[in-house]
Amino acid sequence: MDRFQAMATFVRVVETGSFSGAARQLHVGQPAVSKIVAQLETRLQVSLLLRSTHGLTPTEAGQRFYERARAAIAEADEADLAARGAGAGLSGRLRVSAATTFARLHVMPHLPCFLAEHPELDIEVILDDRMIDLVAEGVDLSLRMGALPDSSAVARRLATGGRSVLGTPAYLARAGEPRIPADLAEHEAVIYSQLPNVWSFKRDGAEVSVSVHGRVRVSAAEGLRAAVLADLGLTIASDWMFAPELATGAVRPVLQGWSLPPIDLWAVFPAGRMISAKARQFANFVETVMAQGGVSQG
Repeated sequence: MDRFQAMATFVRVVETGSFSGAARQLHVGQPAVSKIVAQLETRLQVSLLLRSTHGLTPTEAGQRFYERARAAIAEADEADLAARGAGAGLSGRLRVSAATTFARLHVMPHLPCFLAEHPELDIEVILDDRMIDLVAEGVDLSLRMGALPDSSAVARRLATGGRSVLGTPAYLARAGEPRIPADLAEHEAVIYSQLPNVWSFKRDGAEVSVSVHGRVRVSAAEGLRAAVLADLGLTIASDWMFAPELATGAVRPVLQGWSLPPIDLWAVFPAGRMISAKARQFANFVETVMAQGGVSQG
């Protein structure tokens, strides 16, 4: 049994809390994971896991082994990169999570370039608008927008973007264009359920809040885009979310004399885990993409 493989497998078991969770992440069968851990315990002559109906937790010895194994894996990745030289490509697997629409517009179109630079690297992208447990899902790097609810998270700001009130020319021709925030009370709003339906604006030091209403409420950004592009109403969204349509005029910003709070894009790394060279370089890649405009025009 390869010792490095055994360590990596055990780390996945501890972080997911189950053999089945580790097997899904490693793309192997659950019996293979169970066998590797059993062989590891036999070789070390110590019990590493406590098994119960609630899942698996490391013993005291298992926790010590997990911490050393996790550090050893991260150091091995760094050693590989250092040995091959600064210009060498990355290798292995990188697991990234991101909001679906943001990844579709601003990450996936640029992946061919990143992968071409690193031909020995595999990337698994988990698309989910919700916050996910990075440790449980075995995620190396998460791209998140807005405020970070977990102040203990290891995070790095990659970009800051604007927000706008947006609608299609067809909707604005039908309903009229709002001139001041109070006018929004007379408009149909497409409401994103992950955000409040009270919109706040600032101008000349004054702040105005407007409670909006609408017949359409959606739980994902793709639905918000579809509803707005179907001429169903106005919405507040990051300019990143509608970047192609803003460029072509398919949607228009309104109330441009009023400012909305900007939105930050973060690279978030699992707490308590050494940040790998792969995760750092991918964060650098996304930062560069966003600085260059993000969305692919090709």
